[in-house]
Amino acid sequence: MQALDADLLALQEMRTAVKTAKEAQLKFMSYTQQQVDNIVKAVAEAAFKESERLAYMAVEETGMGVAVHKKIKNEVGSRDVYESIKDMKTVGIIGEDKVKKVVEIAAPFGVVAGIIPTTNPTSTAFFKTLISLKTRNAIVVSPHPYAVNCTHEALKVCDAAAVKAGAPEGLIQCLTMSSMEATQQLMKHPDVNLILATGGGALVKAAYSSGKPAYGVGPGNVPVYIERSAKVDKAVRDIVNSKSFDYGTICATEQAIVVDKNILELVNRELKKNGAYILSDEEKQIMEKVISPLPGKVNPKIVGKSPQTIAKLAGISIPEGTRIIIGMETKVGKDVPFSLEKLSPVFAMYVVNDVNHAKEICLALLNIGGRGHSLSIHTENDSIAREFAVEMPVSRIMVNTMSSVGAVGGTTGLMPSFTLGCGTFGGNITSDNVTAKHLLNIKRMAYGTKEVTLPSREEEKTTDTTDQVVSEVLTKVGSDSDIDPEVVKNLVSEIVKQLTK
Repeated sequence: MQALDADLLALQEMRTAVKTAKEAQLKFMSYTQQQVDNIVKAVAEAAFKESERLAYMAVEETGMGVAVHKKIKNEVGSRDVYESIKDMKTVGIIGEDKVKKVVEIAAPFGVVAGIIPTTNPTSTAFFKTLISLKTRNAIVVSPHPYAVNCTHEALKVCDAAAVKAGAPEGLIQCLTMSSMEATQQLMKHPDVNLILATGGGALVKAAYSSGKPAYGVGPGNVPVYIERSAKVDKAVRDIVNSKSFDYGTICATEQAIVVDKNILELVNRELKKNGAYILSDEEKQIMEKVISPLPGKVNPKIVGKSPQTIAKLAGISIPEGTRIIIGMETKVGKDVPFSLEKLSPVFAMYVVNDVNHAKEICLALLNIGGRGHSLSIHTENDSIAREFAVEMPVSRIMVNTMSSVGAVGGTTGLMPSFTLGCGTFGGNITSDNVTAKHLLNIKRMAYGTKEVTLPSREEEKTTDTTDQVVSEVLTKVGSDSDIDPEVVKNLVSEIVKQLTK
């Protein structure tokens, strides 16, 4: 009975949150671009200011990641996202083609349901709130059950700043009772207009099955290819830094190193120099059971954990200062633990003969769970990078940079975002880094620019008469005749015109 009461309370909380958000959003509809921009700026500044406190709160609550790294993610989710959208027009007339005489007008979606993952519980909350407010939408957030407090606190920071800057009260809502039923019902609520879903495959599938427009993102199982021309010292440094960043919790983090056999020795030397521990065959077998106790399923106890914690779970001793753990692998498959998306500082490493062999391994890795997401390559041969970009079924290809931070726009020119679309490769509606422009309806007003002359009733009758006479003539002369039907039609047409003058 107690559990039932909790579920009922969670459902009531959700319904009240949506009702409140909808009422606030209707008021927000009348705000000018200047008013909206002032609110968004105030929220971004408040979020940025609280980045460190919320980072430590997230690590303490979830037990995942590195606080100083989560602080950076919070800063990207607030300041960098703001900088990327601050000049975007999102209110009223936003574009006009004076030659074609087409005017574009922005309209909000309404109420956005934001589903937040446990791996990025505060930075994603900042990001989704900012892009929703920029587009005059309200947002109702459903946090991950293991991250309710830190996500709620992040949204309280945003809400207080928004209201102080003049936003209607109730525009930002957060569910606090961590009910899966309430989240499912939120996504189906008649007053919810769009779903922004970041989370596991089942959740994203539920979002797409809700009957609502949805931006869901698929899993990332990112291969990183170190091609023989790469600057190995920089490549390895970037890869280790990227994989150890927040203990591998960003979905665009590299999961498997694919290295050309000609530079293997050099890569191994650099890996060890940068704090990598390469498992023996015996240790690898033990670690496989820790990574994936059940075939195809990654052990949640390793997600976002330190190499030391993971090694302890396996009963393996690793050197002090180890930053990543590597297992040498040759196979790819759901039943091959090291080839899965591990969301932790654990790598598979494959040795390949050439570029074509590398493509085969990368494609196989993507096909077991990362299609459409991301791929990373380190090379000084730009034609090879472009070859991979053209051929691989991914939405973003990072070249000579950290994949984890690069994919979200930290070290690249990509749009800063914590919702990375996978395109139809991964069953998503977009391959973009989702941002404010994806939360707008664009209306178009078009002026007449050309005239179309329709035939008169008399001309229609003439055409009908001509067709009938031509048909009768051709029937009488038979199909074996050498007479050209077009010649007959032209003659009859001319006769009919003369008769109808």
